[in-house]
Amino acid sequence: MRRSSATAILILVTAAVSLVVTLAGGNAYEASMRAGFIPARLSGIDTDYLAVPALLTPLSCTLLHAGLLHLAMNMLMLGFTGRETERAVGPWGILILYVVGAYAAAFAQWLPEPQSLTPMIGASGAASAVVGAYSLLFGRSRAKAIGPIPAQAVHVVWLAAAWTAINLMIGYAFLGAGVAVAAGAHIGGFLAGLALARPLLMWKWRRA
Repeated sequence: MRRSSATAILILVTAAVSLVVTLAGGNAYEASMRAGFIPARLSGIDTDYLAVPALLTPLSCTLLHAGLLHLAMNMLMLGFTGRETERAVGPWGILILYVVGAYAAAFAQWLPEPQSLTPMIGASGAASAVVGAYSLLFGRSRAKAIGPIPAQAVHVVWLAAAWTAINLMIGYAFLGAGVAVAAGAHIGGFLAGLALARPLLMWKWRRA
């Protein structure tokens, strides 16, 4: 795999699949029930749709979006942070971030409502892992140690708290407009990115 190609491949594949599904003019809800992440399916509850295996839906749901604006926002977020993050952790590192982020996002969405039949679609949870890694690797830390807690740990906590607050506010704002935002998934993906950033950075340099 060539250097700096993984982010572009993720964007191209996601955009191509999402555009085909969107422009095909099919039933968007049916597509989300077949390939979206549905917490209840992970809990063993079947739906009436012939669907992607439940364990693969954290990945398949990243290929579906609720319209062009949803797709554009996620791809811009991934493109902006993914390019620099990939330079730090390498193409395999960015793929690991994305895949683990997708599953962490799905788990965070499943945890509070394991019986929910509401499908989750979009790449924002997986992309949030890349944003988390980018924030930790490239964000300027002004945190100070608090007693026995080192400054680096304080910095991680502040990043997690800030991202959580941002997503809760966005979710609350969109709730008034009747649009559901998977804030839990965004937070789960972001936390995965924070956890993986430095191990992936060390792994890349050891391989080099």
